[in-house]
Amino acid sequence: MGKKLAAGNWKMNGTSADLAEVSALIAAHPAPACDILICPPATLLSRLSDTAQGSAVQTGGQDCHANASGAHTGDIAAAMLADAGASHVILGHSERRTDHNETDAEVAAKTLAAHGAGLIAVVCIGETEAQRDAGDTLAVIGAQLDGSLPQGCTAANTVIAYEPVWAIGTGRVPSLDQITEVHDFIRARLNDRFAGQDFSLLYGGSVKPDNAAQIFAVGNVDGALVGGASLKAADFSAIISALDAA
Repeated sequence: MGKKLAAGNWKMNGTSADLAEVSALIAAHPAPACDILICPPATLLSRLSDTAQGSAVQTGGQDCHANASGAHTGDIAAAMLADAGASHVILGHSERRTDHNETDAEVAAKTLAAHGAGLIAVVCIGETEAQRDAGDTLAVIGAQLDGSLPQGCTAANTVIAYEPVWAIGTGRVPSLDQITEVHDFIRARLNDRFAGQDFSLLYGGSVKPDNAAQIFAVGNVDGALVGGASLKAADFSAIISALDAA
C-alpha cells in the first residue's frame, strides 16, 4: 500500500477566523503516523502555510492552470501555489470537471504543470450516479485514469483520489464491497501502466468520523480526501486518528 494521507478539501469555505481550527488540529496531532494535508481556498493558502510551518500539516491548492504564466485572469499557476507554501494541489475534482467542463486532457496538462513546479498532484476520478447505475463504473474510472495521468507520474509526485460523484456531500457512501472493487481496479490499472510505483490511493465522498475506520480497513485504501468534515478540527482529527490506527 502507498503512504497514508488524510487530505482535507475546504472547497469554497473558510476565512481568517477558521485558521484557529488548523491550530487546534496541529495541537491534537503533533506526531501523526499518517501525512496530513489541508487545501484551503487560495485566499488562505499563504496564511495557513505560515500557521502550519514546522508542524505535521502540509498545505495545498485546489486547482492550478496548465500554463506557467500569462493572460489568464482569475487563474493560479502551479509555481504560485508553491510560492505560497503549497506542497500539493488537487486536480480534476468532479466539481471542476462539472462546473468548468474540465476534460481528462486538461487535467493531464495541469498535472504536468504541477510536477514541473515541484508539487504533488492529487488527481481525482469518479463516476456519476447514472454511470454507476448503468454498470459503467470501471470503464469510466479506467478512461479517466488513462486520460488524466501523463507520463512521468510516480508514487512520489502523484496521489489518486477516487470519489464517486454521487457520494460527495450527499451523506451516501458506497458499500465496502463497491469501494474494494474500484480501489483494486485502480491499483491493477496503475500497476499495468506504471510498474513498480506504489501510488497512494485515497477514497473520498462523505467520509466522516463514524465511518472512517470501516473505510480505512478496506484493502488498497491508503487514506481519504475529506470535504465538509475537514472544516472542523474535532471532526477531521477523528478521521486522522482512525487512519493512524488503520
